[in-house]
Amino acid sequence: MSFRPETSRSQPTRSGGRREAPAFSPTALDPTMRREVIPPHPHASVRVLTHDFPSEICGWGSHPEYEIHLITKTRGSFIAGDHIGTFGPGHVSLMGPNLPHDWISDLAEGEVAVDRDAVIHFGDEWIRGAMQHLPELTDLDDVLQRSTRGLVFSGATAWRAADTILSCVHSEGMDQLAHLFRLLALFANAPREDYEVVASEWMGHPPDATAREAGEAGLAYIFDNLGGAVRLSTAAKHAFMSEQTFAKYFKTATGMTFSSMVKKLRIAYARRLLDTTEDSIGQVATQSGYSNLANFNRQFLAEVGMTPTAYRRLELAQKPPHQVFSLNTRAQPD
Repeated sequence: MSFRPETSRSQPTRSGGRREAPAFSPTALDPTMRREVIPPHPHASVRVLTHDFPSEICGWGSHPEYEIHLITKTRGSFIAGDHIGTFGPGHVSLMGPNLPHDWISDLAEGEVAVDRDAVIHFGDEWIRGAMQHLPELTDLDDVLQRSTRGLVFSGATAWRAADTILSCVHSEGMDQLAHLFRLLALFANAPREDYEVVASEWMGHPPDATAREAGEAGLAYIFDNLGGAVRLSTAAKHAFMSEQTFAKYFKTATGMTFSSMVKKLRIAYARRLLDTTEDSIGQVATQSGYSNLANFNRQFLAEVGMTPTAYRRLELAQKPPHQVFSLNTRAQPD
């Protein structure tokens, strides 16, 4: 079995110098986060599966297990924590425990991508227990720590991992475990240029429990209301804190103020709408939570460096990359 994916930097195709507009529904990027329950297999240490898209298993959510994920077909956008990026066939990632994530393919209405995803789940308690009894596995500690912010692999690491993921999915028993440990070793030994840490540092390493609660409650509230009214006072109530306390801990957790986070996530969503729909600039502004078009244009220009109209006219390869929201700098591995 062999799989030679494109790199994780693959981009949607172009035709005649203009965007190919995939069918899109506002619900395709559902911001509501759900808690995914992954039932343990009574006779296996890990859970492996493939699934279609769309599927009831898909959606913006999180779970306490590690997730190794391979996209075998389609292109679209993915979210990992507070990072929004693109994917194509061969997109390989490792998502750590409780990191919200989702992959949204750009498909025509009614279209189904069969076996779009190959997935491996395993628990932290299980892998840590194995590391205690097998000292050779302690080399995995660094990559497991980095995965709490989400890892996306590229280059030779990605295509070798894709082959191994499929071998793991299509095997059983000791052979399956052998493929999994081979895969984890591949991730642990990946050269720095073959992986990217995508989510902000606070997503995987919050400074304390109170700050984490403020950050999670605030981000969930923003996603739930991205296209509508978002108020700090309401977010504070969701976190069961006073406004002053919430604002303090939210900034401690995320490295930015609540209003700055709202703006960044709204502009990121607006960019996706501009990339994947033919909606007018005014419609994109409204769907992104801006009732005033002039304010939307001003905020977009400040964040992206160009107006929404100028941004839409660019070819995909010319567009500035999506920023990783971490103290206004690119996320670092440590």
